[in-house]
Amino acid sequence: MSVVQPIPARHKNVNRAEVCDQNFKEFVQSWRGRAATAGAASAAVLPGSRCSAQDFLELFDSQLISRHLDLMARVLRVRNKVFYTIGSSGHEGNAMVARLTRHTDPAFLHYRSGAFMAERFRKLPGLDPIMDSALSFAASAEDPASGGRHKVWGSKPLWVLPQTSTIASHLPKALGTAVAIEQARRIGHALPVPDDSIVVCSFGDASSNHATAQTAFNAAAWTAYQKLPAPVLFVCEDNGIGISVKTPNDWVRANFESRRDLDYFFADGLDLASGYEQVARAVHHVRTTRRPTFLHLRTTRIMGHAGTDFEIEWRSIEELMAVEATDPLLRSAAIALEAGLYAPESLLARYEDFRQRCFAAAEEADRRPRLQTLAAVMAPLAPFSPDKVAAEAARADYAPRRVAAFGGEDKLPEKQPPRHLAIQINNALHDLFAKYPETLLFGEDVAQKGGVYTVTKGLHKAFRNARVFNTLLDETMILGLAQGYANMGMLPIPEIQYLAYFHNACDQIRGEAASLQFFSNDQYRNPMVVRIAGLGYQRGFGGHFHNDNSITALRDIPGLVVGCPSRGDDAAMMLRTLAALAKVDGRVTVFLEPIALYMGKDLYEAGDGQWLTSYPPPEQAMPLGEARIYEGAAHAAQPPAADQPSDLVIFTYGNGVPMSLRAARTIEQELGWRVRTIDLRWLVPLNEAFIAAQAATARRILVVDEGRHAAGVGEGVITAIVEGGHGAIPLRRVVGADTYTPLAGAAFLVLPGEADIVAAARTLR
Repeated sequence: MSVVQPIPARHKNVNRAEVCDQNFKEFVQSWRGRAATAGAASAAVLPGSRCSAQDFLELFDSQLISRHLDLMARVLRVRNKVFYTIGSSGHEGNAMVARLTRHTDPAFLHYRSGAFMAERFRKLPGLDPIMDSALSFAASAEDPASGGRHKVWGSKPLWVLPQTSTIASHLPKALGTAVAIEQARRIGHALPVPDDSIVVCSFGDASSNHATAQTAFNAAAWTAYQKLPAPVLFVCEDNGIGISVKTPNDWVRANFESRRDLDYFFADGLDLASGYEQVARAVHHVRTTRRPTFLHLRTTRIMGHAGTDFEIEWRSIEELMAVEATDPLLRSAAIALEAGLYAPESLLARYEDFRQRCFAAAEEADRRPRLQTLAAVMAPLAPFSPDKVAAEAARADYAPRRVAAFGGEDKLPEKQPPRHLAIQINNALHDLFAKYPETLLFGEDVAQKGGVYTVTKGLHKAFRNARVFNTLLDETMILGLAQGYANMGMLPIPEIQYLAYFHNACDQIRGEAASLQFFSNDQYRNPMVVRIAGLGYQRGFGGHFHNDNSITALRDIPGLVVGCPSRGDDAAMMLRTLAALAKVDGRVTVFLEPIALYMGKDLYEAGDGQWLTSYPPPEQAMPLGEARIYEGAAHAAQPPAADQPSDLVIFTYGNGVPMSLRAARTIEQELGWRVRTIDLRWLVPLNEAFIAAQAATARRILVVDEGRHAAGVGEGVITAIVEGGHGAIPLRRVVGADTYTPLAGAAFLVLPGEADIVAAARTLR
């Protein structure tokens, strides 16, 4: 077959998209090669490959669809008919990956995946890759992927999970999904995809250097090294450049070819003649060996990073010409013409037909409705079915399993004496494992050791390694695994050992897990309960890594639910509701555990045992947003007196609850005030209506927040009070300092204490 020759130079000020379009037409018009005979054209057109004439023609069509979607976007963006111009031009070879995988192989895609999508659309009848893509480009509310919330490649029936990943942030959840496919068999869980499915995950060469990508590669190899299956196909689409930063020549091959337990394959994505069989080998390898596989797919990037990237301003015309000469559509055209599958005239007609169809679809999509209200935009972000959640949280139809989990009827936790917080969390986790056979708990040190505070003690013994297991020391991957298990219909309970350790991995929740319902229009969900040990006041073991009160990173995540108990019975009931939120509404939830209260037994004096609680039976749960109200200094929750104002209302949570109750006793004795202490319990979202209603019956207000002065929970409480119309009530905030927490006793200089609460109350006299 002939070699594609460089295209003559154009004027440097000409739009390069127009150049690439004209290049193709001129290449075909000027074709002078010799076509194959009719008989040869009907046979396999690619010698030595399994790619038949039909395979090739459909792949070529997918390439043409992708190209004309790019060209359409460049033209119509300036007319505000479409809103996205990061194109797939030069990456059209990824159509081969789509053709050689199944539509039930979950796919997490690079944004240059237009041809992949066009090809995967063939897997199911009745789907239209052009119209569906046009609706997404136009941000139409009828976009079947995201409902108009973003231009994403996605499809529920085609198992392409919509995402707008930051660089490489989708790789951990792709690996997690691959691991989950194999984990399901070990726990007897029915998968939503065939048992021999693989996971496809594509990304660019520049992204392969990102820390999040590297953690996924490392975890994949770590898994394979232990002979555990992880059938993920990492597809590195190597175009040699990241926006404007060039990848060193041959860097991807040198970096990945010899990595242990990450099997390397190369395929030429610019040439269907050679690339098809190479891709086929990689797909066959990962499906049959169940090992993580790295497919290095050669691509190029033409027409710039996006419509706003005028490459001529920073690349020479000679360099641009050389890149444009590697256009994979020119190579595919040469194959088609040489094989006699097209004559030049018929190929140009096919090319122009796709142009017309793409523009017609875009014009039609522009006429379709777009999101018009805030309610419509936010509808899939945080679904909440309170009645169904309450029923699920209180469902207790698993008595035989829980008796077995606790080792006998007489050992059920509700029949035991009152216990401290750590024990009741442990009991609640045993309960959840009995209730939901698809539950998995994992993290650092959680299995045989039972966690650094023994909160998960006994779970591994009761439910074995298939459901309770240690991970590598990598919070990013822990949360990536959680997303993978959730994608496959399980209920993951990952543990982040300390709140400080969450911060380096928070984008797995902020940018990935919590955004999936939003960007998929609630077609895909990531139900999970993330356990995080944190907050301050630890004695004998501290510093800022283990006394981390920075809750702001959690409060900033749209759609997230965060609960924080201060006592054992609340913890058990809260966990039931968090699990129900995950199961019923697919919510991403966080259970924030105050470390300093784990072993707390006493409230006022040593030995009083007033912070121990009985275990609530399994049919009792805590509604989302419901606070606990303490009247006076009583350690038991009391209903507030009807319409009787309190001299002082204290809003707090976590460690602040027993601390505020102790301070309330002093305030009552010293000032003679009637004090009401409110344990918010739910930190995200705050129950603003309840806070305002409680403020309405207060003569004075204190907000006790162990978080930092800037951006703590207390700011949200005060906002709810003021916006509720109660800003005139005398109010003070008792809050932590804006500093890292020092070691040893100095930690208590930066955290609020009982004396600070009492002193603040005195200023309100």
